Amino acid sequence: MSDVSSRRTPAASPLRGRIPLGRAVAAVLVLVALGTAIALTVIHPDVLLRLVPSPDMRELHPDFDTFWHSAVALLQGSDIYHTPAKLTNLNPPVLSVLLAPFALLEALTAYRLWALLTLLMIVAAVLAVARELRLGKGWTAVAVVALLLSSPLHGTLVLGQIYGLLLVALVAGWIAERRGHPLLAGVLYGVAVAFKPSLAPILLLPFVQRRWRPGVAGVVGAGVATLIGVVPAGWSSGLEWLRIGLTAPVPDVVDNAALPGVAVRMGVPSEVGTLAGVLVLVLTLVVLARRAGRGAADPAGTAPWAVVAAGLLTAPIAWHNYLLLLWPGLLVLIAIGRERAWTRPVSAVLLAFPIIPVSWGALWADDDPWSPLGRSLYCAILVSYWVALLAGSSASPARRAHTSLPPGGAANPAAVVPPPDAVAPAPDPAERSSASPTS
Repeated sequence: MSDVSSRRTPAASPLRGRIPLGRAVAAVLVLVALGTAIALTVIHPDVLLRLVPSPDMRELHPDFDTFWHSAVALLQGSDIYHTPAKLTNLNPPVLSVLLAPFALLEALTAYRLWALLTLLMIVAAVLAVARELRLGKGWTAVAVVALLLSSPLHGTLVLGQIYGLLLVALVAGWIAERRGHPLLAGVLYGVAVAFKPSLAPILLLPFVQRRWRPGVAGVVGAGVATLIGVVPAGWSSGLEWLRIGLTAPVPDVVDNAALPGVAVRMGVPSEVGTLAGVLVLVLTLVVLARRAGRGAADPAGTAPWAVVAAGLLTAPIAWHNYLLLLWPGLLVLIAIGRERAWTRPVSAVLLAFPIIPVSWGALWADDDPWSPLGRSLYCAILVSYWVALLAGSSASPARRAHTSLPPGGAANPAAVVPPPDAVAPAPDPAERSSASPTS
């Protein structure tokens, strides 16, 4: 009896009760990010949020001021790309069509309304993803608080950018995919691409996974949405937008997280960064294609967010505010934490670092040889997002049958659809996706 008891009760280990090394490192990095953000806020108290109420449209809210002037020009029948705005409009004509109702308002009123709508869209999108994944209240609260404290959100609100709109379109497409509507998902992704062509790589994901119909739906969705903008604005507007987009230089600013921007900061041609970005994108698509062939790389997991991250690294301009578009991917990483022990500590770090404000760039003098590297912090964060999302694409958050689930009710274990890599692979991935349960 004593021998059996001794076998069942192992001796106390000096390692028992200690925090695993990975979690300890993650905790330290989170504290470093928070400490850096607090220090920069103390040193530079003019934080972005304090600029939101300012009436200075031209200098402090220049992005929305540009969009508003283009919308006014559209209603007046003039050129939407030659306006009194400070900045050049780099967006396709469809955005001017969407924002045409705002042109009926005074510019400052329109901006404040847009900022409020943007905040609501972003928070609602994140909460929708958390609900879809059935995250606990703790992680949901952490994600939302980190979002509200993040520099990308503050910058988006101050400048009046369209990332809330893009996030809603991407999240809607991802949820449609999870609920067994791949064609609708493709169309919604295509609409997002029509508003921001730097997201175009997401349309390649279905093709490399041999899901031809969703891929075609995405291309058609992007084309139709583009025509909706070009027709009322005039065909010349589409050509002018292409000319502007192809000739705009790569900006050398601290919050351009794209690899071409890093190349310019390092003193090499931007084409070097573009080539590096293309290699990242090709690697991403190859990895996801191979995983799809094995029944992994679920298009309703982190796969689409990994492609978005790779596309942002490749684009000439990817402001650090674009990190908002990858927030849902972090929630997916949290959801698969039971299968992948590393995902939750890594997600905590990736939620924390975007809190560091853009005043980070003020720490680096022009004549400091370390400045090009120091000013590339946001690129490093974006690369980290890409690596984590791609690494997590081999696991899939469990799906649920929405037909048997009452609103707000508990998930039915018998109704949960196992991830694609947990079932017998079907001969055609497209058929497997289209056979998913519908809402």
